[in-house]
Formats: sequence, C-alpha cells, structure tokens
Amino acid sequence: MKMNEINHNRRKWLALGGIILGATILPNSVLAAASTPSPRILRLRNINTGERFSSEIVNGKLLSSSALNQLNWLLRDRRNNHTYRMDPNLFSKLYQIQGNLGLRNTEIQIICGYRSAATNSAMHRRSRGVASNSFHVKGQAIDFRIDGVSLANVKRSAESLSNGGVGYYPRSNFVHVDTGPVRTWSGS
Repeated sequence: MKMNEINHNRRKWLALGGIILGATILPNSVLAAASTPSPRILRLRNINTGERFSSEIVNGKLLSSSALNQLNWLLRDRRNNHTYRMDPNLFSKLYQIQGNLGLRNTEIQIICGYRSAATNSAMHRRSRGVASNSFHVKGQAIDFRIDGVSLANVKRSAESLSNGGVGYYPRSNFVHVDTGPVRTWSGS
C-alpha cells in the first residue's frame, strides 16, 4: 500500500470520528428538531360558505380543542347553522388520505359535513341517494374532494385505510368518508 492511500483512508476515519463526536455534544433539542419531520397542516375549505380552516396535525391528531371547535363550526349544517361535535377520527382519516396520496398541506374542499336530522330528512325525501340514517347526522361523515387529484385516486386512498365507509360519487364530484363500519358503494 502506498503512503497516499494510507493517509487517505486515515483521513476518512478521522472525519467520521469527528462527525460522531460532534453529534454527541449537540443538545438533544437540536437533534430532535433535525430528525423530526415538519408537521403537516390540515387545510379545509367549505365550498358552500367559503370559510377556511388551517391547523397543524402531529401524528395524525389536531393539537387543540379550539381547533376542533372551529371545525365543528366550519362543518355545521349550513341550512340552519346547527353545529355538532364532529368525530375527530374523520380528521385523522383526511390526514391519512393526504399522506397516501403523497400530499402535504393541500386544501381539501368540503362539500358536506354535519347535517341536522331535519335537513337529512328533507334531503332523503328528495333523493334516494341520501340515507335516512346517515352518518352525517351523527357528526361522523364528510363529503369532499381535492383539487388536482382524480376522484378515483382519492377513493382508492380512502379505501386503502380499511376503516369506515367510503362512497364514490363521480357525477357529483365527491368522495364520502365516515367512521362507521367498513363498507364501500358508488352513487351518482
């Protein structure tokens, strides 16, 4: 072995040792910040009211009860302004769907969240496509779409979670997700 080769290998090992030593003296907070992925933001827009919501999501969960209260208002029955406590698992599902699609911080367009019993009954009388025992009445369902993403891909992402219901409405341009039993269907 030549002297240059020995010196080159020695330099590599010394450099690696320096990196390891340097990492051990850094404060834990710096290491945690460097290894923690930046949080995702859940961004929703109610297409019927134009209202928007944005909040940080960490480990699939909203960080504050204030954010949940804001969502309850955003997803209210727009016909009579009734609010209801929405199932927080719905927001975790939206977060997971975004992740499955490789999206971060993308605005999700909300078509329908909570429906009061009176609104749901009226809609059911007008359309066979509205269930009389809808999970919307229980605060456990959201109808939505994501601009720039095909509805079929959104549906596949939701179905891949294998939890709750997934309804596919290509003519009406939305996907329904709920936190009820696992099932799928197609509508118009």
